[in-house]
Amino acid sequence: MAFVPLHNHSDYSLLDGASQISKIVDRACDLGMESIALTDHGVMYGVLDLVKKCKEKGIKPIIGNEMYVINGSIDDPQPKKEKRYHLVVLAKNYTGYKNLVKLTTISHLNGMRGRGIFSRPCIDKSLLSKYSDGLIVSTACLGGEIPQAILKGRLDVAEDIAVWYKKLFADDFYLEIQDHGSIEDRIVNVELIKIGKKHQVKVIATNDAHYLSSMDVEAHDALLCVLTGKLISDEKRLRYTGTEYIKSETEMLELFKDHIDDESIIEAVNNTVEISQKVEEFDLFGNYRMPKFPLKEDTDSFSFLTQLSNKGLLKRLKKMILQKLMRTIKKDYLPN
Repeated sequence: MAFVPLHNHSDYSLLDGASQISKIVDRACDLGMESIALTDHGVMYGVLDLVKKCKEKGIKPIIGNEMYVINGSIDDPQPKKEKRYHLVVLAKNYTGYKNLVKLTTISHLNGMRGRGIFSRPCIDKSLLSKYSDGLIVSTACLGGEIPQAILKGRLDVAEDIAVWYKKLFADDFYLEIQDHGSIEDRIVNVELIKIGKKHQVKVIATNDAHYLSSMDVEAHDALLCVLTGKLISDEKRLRYTGTEYIKSETEMLELFKDHIDDESIIEAVNNTVEISQKVEEFDLFGNYRMPKFPLKEDTDSFSFLTQLSNKGLLKRLKKMILQKLMRTIKKDYLPN
């Protein structure tokens, strides 16, 4: 296989993703893929489930998060209404996993922006720089900062942003092309190819998958109605195009042919495998490790724990004698 899906949302992308992780892994196996990424919106809830399911099926899990990046500071006590840009962030190794966890945690504790269903956990570029080690990033969908600059006709700004990410992540920064049928996709893709060639940044082909296959379009559409409080019959509401599913290598190779040359398409598809090969396998479960407490020689740990527990119980309940306390408990609280 020469394609690995690197942009996928599960039902942990709450009311926006309609795929269970076990089904995502099954879909990847059915398509003969060697690995699969999980990039839920702003969260990593499904990571352990992904790792377990992939291990069962014998394919490599790629741990990620489609994060929200602002150009200001998340520590600003009086934050302005800042534009939030999408960025796909993948863990390349265990160090990258820990940094991704750190970024995700900080985004939820300090970086929440917006209200209600539009509230998002954000990071800023200072944090991204601080915790960049071991990460692979790509420019995401039309909501990414570079695609947004292109759509505004600010190609110089788009190039400057690409140079900034290239300087920070070197060969672990990728431009991401998608095609869900809009004219905006085509405009952005053409310019991304140009930027990639000019600044020696590799391009990857992805499909922003929110459900498993083309058979799940209606179910996902109903989910969006729950998210936005709309009826399926409402004409003016959030809709997807019906193409946001996990596609095969053949479909991806055919996807961009109306506006991108064949050589660039093949390279972009092959680069997804390159990323998969970069990702190291590491153990998130390991062995159980109980804390070690200093004990005197010939001291039974269970007896010592019992002694400490009894002492703490007496102190908390302000009692002096354990036997008296136990008689009280037996009399007043335990059944006869």
